[in-house]
Amino acid sequence: MRMIAAALLSLCLAAGPAAAQTAKEGVNPMPKPEDIRAVAPALEAYAQKFVVGDLWTRPGLSRRDRSIVTVAALIARGQTVELPHYLALALDNGVKPSEISEIITHLAFYTGWANALNAIPAAREVFRSRNIGADQLPPASGPQLPLDEAAEKQRATRVGEQFGQTTPSLVQYTTDVLFRDLWLRPALAPRDRSLVTVSALIATGQVAQITYHLNRAMDNGLTREEAGEALGHLAFYAGWPNAFSAAPVVKDVIEKRPR
Repeated sequence: MRMIAAALLSLCLAAGPAAAQTAKEGVNPMPKPEDIRAVAPALEAYAQKFVVGDLWTRPGLSRRDRSIVTVAALIARGQTVELPHYLALALDNGVKPSEISEIITHLAFYTGWANALNAIPAAREVFRSRNIGADQLPPASGPQLPLDEAAEKQRATRVGEQFGQTTPSLVQYTTDVLFRDLWLRPALAPRDRSLVTVSALIATGQVAQITYHLNRAMDNGLTREEAGEALGHLAFYAGWPNAFSAAPVVKDVIEKRPR
């Protein structure tokens, strides 16, 4: 799967000239189109026809959102070979450096510390090539977004009743670190933070967590059409089994939402 994703990525360099410039040889050892043709010519044809020629141009999800979904999936799956290209493409598509920084930080909690740290070298190289400095990145702490106290109290009570006796540390950290801190950081809008979370959950097959977070995403402004398009997009970057495993859950959430 990593080789397939890398191959698709190499073929997608036409999606943005600045991104291609950033993905220099020696920084990102992706196979070149001629290398792919020498091994799997059908793979190149599929990539050109369906990824470059169709997926990224579909109207249901903006190119900026597709970049957010893709970057989240790659970090979640530890696919760092592809990251320099897609991080550069994300910047070309309007994702701010501060948002990329916040995506990496957010995913440390939702896909593991190691996956977030593995993304640092690729992001550092892209930031360096674009002369992106600390002044364009979010501070470690500062003013936060307002908290919906009623909704958070309801969430915390429910989780505490379910798991407080079994794992009090998990319940405490979930409340204090995630929902009263991480989710209130202003450098990434709640709707985009939810999109990152849902994308990572689908990409890593965490089906049991999708219902809560997709509902939260839609409460935060993600539309039904965008949720469906994100799922279709992730089929290419996380594999059809992960997309189809998530599809019944996504369908159930959408159908139960008030119109």
